[in-house]
Amino acid sequence: MKKYYLFILFFISFNLVSAQLSPQSKKITEKFFSEYEELENRTPALKKKKGYTNYKELLEFLNNISAIHPDKISLKYIGESSKGKKIPIMFLSNNSKNLQKLNIWMQGGLHGDEPASTEAMLYLMHTLLNDSKYTYLLDKIDLAILPMANIDGFLKNNRYAANGLDLNRDHTKLMAIETRLIKDAFVQFNPDVALDFHEYRPFRKDFAQLSTFGICSAYDVMFHNSSNLNIPENIRIMIDTLFTKNAKDELDKINLKHRNYMKSEKISGEIHFSQGTTTARSSSNSFALNNVFATLFEIRGVGIAKTSFKRRVNSGLTLALSYLKTSYNNTDLIKEQIEIANGMSNEIIVKSDKSIYSDKIQAIDIDTNELIELDVMMRDAKKPIAKLIRVRPQGYIIKKEYSSIISKLKNLGIEMSQIQNDTLIDINKYLIKDYNDNFLVYEKMKLQEVKSELVDDIIKFSKGDYIIYMKQRRSNLIAELMEPEAPNSFVSFGLIKTKIDDILPIYRLNN
Repeated sequence: MKKYYLFILFFISFNLVSAQLSPQSKKITEKFFSEYEELENRTPALKKKKGYTNYKELLEFLNNISAIHPDKISLKYIGESSKGKKIPIMFLSNNSKNLQKLNIWMQGGLHGDEPASTEAMLYLMHTLLNDSKYTYLLDKIDLAILPMANIDGFLKNNRYAANGLDLNRDHTKLMAIETRLIKDAFVQFNPDVALDFHEYRPFRKDFAQLSTFGICSAYDVMFHNSSNLNIPENIRIMIDTLFTKNAKDELDKINLKHRNYMKSEKISGEIHFSQGTTTARSSSNSFALNNVFATLFEIRGVGIAKTSFKRRVNSGLTLALSYLKTSYNNTDLIKEQIEIANGMSNEIIVKSDKSIYSDKIQAIDIDTNELIELDVMMRDAKKPIAKLIRVRPQGYIIKKEYSSIISKLKNLGIEMSQIQNDTLIDINKYLIKDYNDNFLVYEKMKLQEVKSELVDDIIKFSKGDYIIYMKQRRSNLIAELMEPEAPNSFVSFGLIKTKIDDILPIYRLNN
């Protein structure tokens, strides 16, 4: 009977949609996630007991701080959401003449049911403009903040955009108007550092099967750092050993628990844990493939209503300020390392596998309300193993009739030029040798998995066909999109349809 009762409590916790918690969840909150009352009620959601910042309150807040600080903050709009809501973006700068200032991009609310991510961005703006301990940061930093990226989803407390798409899985497809607008703004701002604030679900269905009667997550914050092997190694290392290390130290000072991002998944009927990802379906890798220092933060919050809301907002604020301070103190190093990354010409890691090993994680036991250690199988993208490697080409060529693909490349800030006259060019073409589309529809797309063979050829290209040279800052993103076996490529997402023995309309320009 006890086991049945505890499972019921667990699933009540999992499906929580209001501030009224189950008794078990209340105990967990009181013991491990007490509210952070020191945070002042400066932003719309913190000023009211129920609900989150709505669209009217958002615009009032942004207009108000813009009017009070016209010399330091500028309110712009990147366009309109699917439902016609103007999407605001804030630019913070003290307009100093320092030519070596860093551009830092921050966004919240990409998933509409993660409200503390938006509120942390609003509180950050208030802090940078009003707290003398932090106003100096704008001496070396120009900041772009997109506080509510998915307005339509946010206003319904729904993860997805109005068209049903997950905006953090739309970095290649660019099917949502919001994604296209965000990419345009991102490219125009051309950041050196890019941060994406999210919340995660601490009660998962899989967790009910762990320990004696189930567990919940023990972490205030999880770091989703860049793991794709095409991201230059110097950027990956510096994110971990400088930015993330400093942020973890700041979290330790205020007793917030943290670790690298992980989630549960079922493998052959067993619950394993997966740490990070190597694909560019998430912003942490998509941003970093632009040779940008990038991190996605997951703060404990989805499914627990407004519980510990100040604690969650303060978690995001602490992370944002830490990354800003690290950037301020290492401006020259960051610029230097981006230049080094821009000059790299390593081989392309087309596919990689996660390493698999036994590990221990901390969790909160639902039955005893104690912190425990669990033995788990970890599938780790933070330690990826290269599976398919190709020589980096001089560039890629794509036929002009594939206008939708060309449009997406331009939207992503990828530079290209058109062939001026019909001409013969020595290339490698992709011959499809194996093909599989036996997948469920994913984000409204029919995925494809292919194996290709590179075949030497000399082909006549027409005036107007596009050459995409790899000597540019976003070359690593180009490879992720163009190599057909890459899990986030145009071919893998079904944007370029193919079949066995086809020649793809993408060609590699030989060195």
